[in-house]
Amino acid sequence: MENPVYIEYTFRVAPLQPASDILIAELGEVGFESFVENEIGVLAYIQKQEWSTDILDDVTILDNPNFKITHTIQEIEQENWNATWEQNFEPILVEQTCMIRAPFHKKSSATYDIVIEPKMSFGTGHHETTHMMVQHLLELDLVNRVVLDMGSGTGVLAILSALKGATVVDAIDIDNWCYLNAMENVKRNKVSFIAVYEGDASLLKNQEYDLIIANINRNILLEDIPKYVRCLKQEGILLLSGFYLEDLDLVNKKCSEQGLQFEKNFEKNKWVAAKYVF
Repeated sequence: MENPVYIEYTFRVAPLQPASDILIAELGEVGFESFVENEIGVLAYIQKQEWSTDILDDVTILDNPNFKITHTIQEIEQENWNATWEQNFEPILVEQTCMIRAPFHKKSSATYDIVIEPKMSFGTGHHETTHMMVQHLLELDLVNRVVLDMGSGTGVLAILSALKGATVVDAIDIDNWCYLNAMENVKRNKVSFIAVYEGDASLLKNQEYDLIIANINRNILLEDIPKYVRCLKQEGILLLSGFYLEDLDLVNKKCSEQGLQFEKNFEKNKWVAAKYVF
């Protein structure tokens, strides 16, 4: 496959937080697919074919007087991407149990040592939502469970589920580059029984899962929660993230309407990862 050309935005953000998190969330809504946070702000990437000159018109934080955000743009070839990640990607240790690292990092003695080549995919463990979803998974007994990872990105949550004993794991992402990257990472972590699919919730037909993980964004979650519930076994678990604390009541209401019971949530920098039981 021909390497895609990306548009790279370099955003200078002051103060950094919470502006950087809000900026990343809003950029994700308009089509940006990968981000690198640094000491001055955010690098954001979108495929050139998805880009337009008015792409930032609906990014409202740029007009917020409480923050100063400026940007520059340039084209970047895909082959330059790995060098960018190697400069910015540090290993992540969650709960002293799960290490998420790149191939160029030293092997870890953690119980779950996951090797991720992130490329242009979301899900390195750096973002609060992925980190909290890992926390949830570490608390669950997944031996012999059937698991679905929606919006799987790099596949890191699907991989952790497999390493924790799940015997059937499906991973679905709508982005082709995420699909290809997850395939690579599944092979790299020797959990090749994970089935990776390119698509969205329309792929869910007659499947049944003990656990469904969905780390996407609020609007997609609210639309797809009924589809998840139709595939959830009795007493099954639904983990949701990709939204802010201020949206939790709205998500709780939607889940309650579908017969789900809220059990707990983690919160980090106003991001939330919530657990529901069917």
